[in-house]
Amino acid sequence: MARYTGPVCKLCRREGSKLFLKGDRCMSEGCPFNKNVTPIAPGQHGASRKKRTEYGIQLREKQKTKRIYGLLESQFRSYYDKASNMRGVTGENMLILIERRLDNVVYRMGIATSRAQARQLIAHGHICVNGKKVDVPSFLVKENDIVSVRTSKQEKSFFKDLKTMKASNLPKWLTFDPVTLTGKVEKLPVREDIDVEISEHLIVELYSK
Repeated sequence: MARYTGPVCKLCRREGSKLFLKGDRCMSEGCPFNKNVTPIAPGQHGASRKKRTEYGIQLREKQKTKRIYGLLESQFRSYYDKASNMRGVTGENMLILIERRLDNVVYRMGIATSRAQARQLIAHGHICVNGKKVDVPSFLVKENDIVSVRTSKQEKSFFKDLKTMKASNLPKWLTFDPVTLTGKVEKLPVREDIDVEISEHLIVELYSK
């Protein structure tokens, strides 16, 4: 299945909540989602939704989570399968695995304003892990990994602007120094560190059928 390339604001309307897919734009008053107090799903019949079934609720939660993190169905399912074979709570394990993706870490550190932008920076070879270039957005970071912008890329205007900004809203498991454009995975995240509004048990129930 190909990655969605249409208007991302439609995805927020479809899920009935902000997915923060456009970075700073989502935080502004100009965000299209703010124009509807009661968001209506896109399409001709968006306003006339039928009562959702249990399956429908579970499916929407899965779709919302996939869209927040920008994952394809095959990728998402692979995280669930891996999580189900790990010790602990499957849903929590799944979210923790996804949070460890390099594109998410680059976004969480503030190097990128969205996960989509983070994927682009990684794919273009701008990011290093432990001093080595990594161009795979799905790369899973480990505790004590050092994530940085490649030295040869730091003079680009985009990264020079980052050096003047203060790191803010960092999750507890990450640190980042804007001056050196270098961050560290201080520890692996736990469920309490993940501030995304997701009911992962619904996804587990869906896949368990």
